Amino acid sequence: MLAAQAKRRCEKPVAPDEPFVLIVASSGGPRISALNQAAEDLGLTVSEPLADARAKVGFLQVRAAEPAADDNALQKLALWATHYAPAASPWSEDNGADGFFLDVEGASHLFGGEEKLIADLAARLLKNFGFPAQIAVADTAGAAWALSRFHSSPLFVLPPGQETAALAPLPIAALRLAPDTRATLRRLGFKTVGALLDKPRAPFAARFPNKLLRRLDQALGRIDEPLKPVIAPPVYHALRYLIEPIFTQQAIVAYARRLMGTLTHVLTRDDVGARRLRLCLYNVDGAVESIDIALTLPTRSADHVARLIDLKLEALAAANEAGFGFETIGLAITQAEPMPARQTEFTPASEDDDRTERYAVLIDALRQRLGPQSVRCFEPVESHIPERAEILPPLNGEASAWPAMEQPRPLLLLPRAEPAKVTALVPDGPPRRFYWRGETHEITGAEGPERIAGEWWRQMPLPARPRESGDPDLDSRFRGDERKNVLTRDYYLVEDRCGHRFWLYREGIYGRETAQANWFVHGLFA
Repeated sequence: MLAAQAKRRCEKPVAPDEPFVLIVASSGGPRISALNQAAEDLGLTVSEPLADARAKVGFLQVRAAEPAADDNALQKLALWATHYAPAASPWSEDNGADGFFLDVEGASHLFGGEEKLIADLAARLLKNFGFPAQIAVADTAGAAWALSRFHSSPLFVLPPGQETAALAPLPIAALRLAPDTRATLRRLGFKTVGALLDKPRAPFAARFPNKLLRRLDQALGRIDEPLKPVIAPPVYHALRYLIEPIFTQQAIVAYARRLMGTLTHVLTRDDVGARRLRLCLYNVDGAVESIDIALTLPTRSADHVARLIDLKLEALAAANEAGFGFETIGLAITQAEPMPARQTEFTPASEDDDRTERYAVLIDALRQRLGPQSVRCFEPVESHIPERAEILPPLNGEASAWPAMEQPRPLLLLPRAEPAKVTALVPDGPPRRFYWRGETHEITGAEGPERIAGEWWRQMPLPARPRESGDPDLDSRFRGDERKNVLTRDYYLVEDRCGHRFWLYREGIYGRETAQANWFVHGLFA
């Protein structure tokens, strides 16, 4: 696969029938990292020095390997393969991108069995990408990897429970060991996997403490092998293979509604609803369009999901990039949350429930139309200091419940408290008059003081800080005074002769924290 990828990247055309290799730099000079079939037939091997290879075959087409580009291509290829099964895991060795694992359990019946599935996969890899593939199916990832590279048949299905017999005649390289480990085993006389199976394990554990026994146990199914999928496996998944490719946005939305309708039965059975979904559109030419949808509340409504997908497609213009058309469409629920059944026929839904659902529908529509970062909601923060008591993050779910306020709070809190000149009968008494923004306000009534003490613990390192809101101004303001100790504040709610109400505070306890009374306007009530 790497040779084919390099063939498409190189400036000069590569003759496919002539020996061709990719090289990487090493301490002893350039070495081969990948090669085509013609080079392999001439006896060249991976990790062989380039100078030795040229001495063997004479004429040799050489290109520098690009591991980053190969890894990126492998990621895209694994994503494309998810229309066969939802869990595809790219695999890269020390020499670079190598292949991918595909968990076909529960999916092979859609193609008439494992043999037909891998036959279709191999045919599409060759047709869409020009990659001849060797594919093997086994109960373990290690056995599948070994058989796909060292079995005589390019397409092979291993019956369950026959891993030991199938691996025994294969060379040591079938265990995915490091080159130095393979070289040591060959010097010790071990050439096949079967030569290791009946030997005592203790000497191998002492001599090869890293991967030898672990790789052997993984291939035989004695221990599990974790694989990292290219995308998170869905909780629920529905897939539709189309007889004719589709091109239009209306067709995509219609099929998405049908897929959600199929999933609704399973969601109802499990008393859950979808909170996050992913729509995957598989193009005829091998490209994959992926669209993620996040919901405010769990839902099973196919119509609601279809409307959100329609808005998302309109915003992204994905339907206009169909190319040769989409041949497969998949809808995955990547996050589900409890959604108990509710009686609505004899007992109508309460007004609060109806309002909550309508609110969620509106938020979902706004997020798809404007983008998830554009819909925000204030959330409370555990702090008595007013400017630290809230943040404005993107709304990713239900709005957080606000604690009950014992004291009134202004409708408008100024971004920063603004200094004011205040006249009071005594330095620590209530205000009688104040001058702010070029105007003098005569106070006719005042309530207070409400004393808010400084947060002394902010002078010490904090174990954690509330998540950032995404608003640069709010975040910088919080970071700036995160460790700054706030002086004690005495807040007053005052009303002037025109009926305007203000929220003022005096900073610092007079005579103890400050030698003069410093006043600020912090908010407006009306």
